[in-house]
Amino acid sequence: MKNWPFMLLMLIVLSALPGAAHAQPMDYSSATTEQSCSFGMAKGEGSQSCLIHIPTGCLVAHIPGTTKPWTTISKGGKTSCRFDDRATDWKTKITGSCDPCKSDHCSVQFIVRFDCSQQ
Repeated sequence: MKNWPFMLLMLIVLSALPGAAHAQPMDYSSATTEQSCSFGMAKGEGSQSCLIHIPTGCLVAHIPGTTKPWTTISKGGKTSCRFDDRATDWKTKITGSCDPCKSDHCSVQFIVRFDCSQQ
């Protein structure tokens, strides 16, 4: 830890550099926000699902250059997950669901990005 004064000085210098501020989207209309839901399961636990709430005044964003909803499913463990076609209309309700967990434990996070620029 003999270098802590140098590291502190470098942190101060780097934070003062132009452009070191947080990046801002150049086109405000492309800014998105996201909502997520997540859960964990133990081995043999039955199918699970969760609901993603749509923020008031927002629409589901599309992957840039496509008409596909901008979503992410992140999971750990042996399970199969998807956005439930029967319980999701992408306008009023979005539901993610997973099959039973086949490993010691599973964890899942469903993420949907929204365009709220019309607010």
